[in-house]
Amino acid sequence: MPWNEQMTLGVADMDATHRQFVDLADALAAAGDDEFPALFAELREHTRRHFEHEGVLMKSCRFPAIGEHNSEHLRVLGELAHFGRGVASGRLSLARQYVQGLPGWFSTHLATMDAALAGCLKQQAAKR
Repeated sequence: MPWNEQMTLGVADMDATHRQFVDLADALAAAGDDEFPALFAELREHTRRHFEHEGVLMKSCRFPAIGEHNSEHLRVLGELAHFGRGVASGRLSLARQYVQGLPGWFSTHLATMDAALAGCLKQQAAKR
């Protein structure tokens, strides 16, 4: 899932964070067994900070779908924690399968929930 400009939402900090997520997910998908555990941990921590920042953005613009968006974030963080425990025990295969599904999840999340949040933020900025 290499980054492309069609993934840009027009909110600079969201776009930068999303680009980092895509780069990490790509690196993880191509990682050998020796590199995979550290990269998985890095993706998990990046995603935690990423979602935390989006939570702040949602509150700042009084995003109407904050509950649904936060629930999605919690679900993904739970999955990353679950697969992270397996990775920490040396079991990589299920986590590798999960990583293969990230591009599909990300493009849907980006086109729906994150695009709506970006629209809310741009609308708020236009009022200033």
